[in-house]
Amino acid sequence: MLNSALLTIVEDAGSAVLTLIEGVTQEEFRRSRLTRSEVLLHTKTVSDALASIPEATRPLLAEIDWPGWSACARAIADPTSPDADDALWFAITALMPATLMWMRVYRKDQPQLFAFKPESL
Repeated sequence: MLNSALLTIVEDAGSAVLTLIEGVTQEEFRRSRLTRSEVLLHTKTVSDALASIPEATRPLLAEIDWPGWSACARAIADPTSPDADDALWFAITALMPATLMWMRVYRKDQPQLFAFKPESL
């Protein structure tokens, strides 16, 4: 059940990010404090949820860029760091779309990962 909750969080927060940045250029994004702060919040939610997925589950989600998400999470943890802007833009324009695409594939091919039911003991 933990996996399903975390994966649903990834899908929901990721979809919110893609909606917020639709049609927005990198320069527009950097100038927009409101959009940027909302996108940063949702992106951190995605990276935190992915970081919480148990190591035993990760091989079932092999196409997720685990090292990329980990690196971006570290870089955006401090929005004032010099790498934060580039890391956030990379996360929302490369990692996020790829992750959500794979989530659709995994939901179809491995529905048990997304099922909200107690796991067998």
